[in-house]
Amino acid sequence: MVQRADINSVLSEIRNMRSQMMENQRVEQDNNIRGRLDGPSRIQESQETPKFSDMLSQAVGSVNELQQSSNNLKTAYDMGDPNVDITRVMIASEKASISFEALTQVRNRVVKAYEDIMNMPV
Repeated sequence: MVQRADINSVLSEIRNMRSQMMENQRVEQDNNIRGRLDGPSRIQESQETPKFSDMLSQAVGSVNELQQSSNNLKTAYDMGDPNVDITRVMIASEKASISFEALTQVRNRVVKAYEDIMNMPV
């Protein structure tokens, strides 16, 4: 039988993790500000901008991974795996669905922008 977590303990853990993240971010910001004020001025290195095709293929890959993990969890739940909870299955399914919808919207906007560019008078 699957053990269910108490919602209050889960919420407490989430709040603790969020406060730790906020504290870490604040410390990093303080260190960055101190470094800019106290440290010698340095020349910023030029950072290469990633290509759009690389970013798009990475996004498609991550959506694919989410969908595969969602399908694996569904299959494990259907097979009766005691370590797989229905909430994990539903959350994974929703993540996969939302990421796919977002990727579809990005694709639609890219196609629309391409069509707009192609319809511009020269």
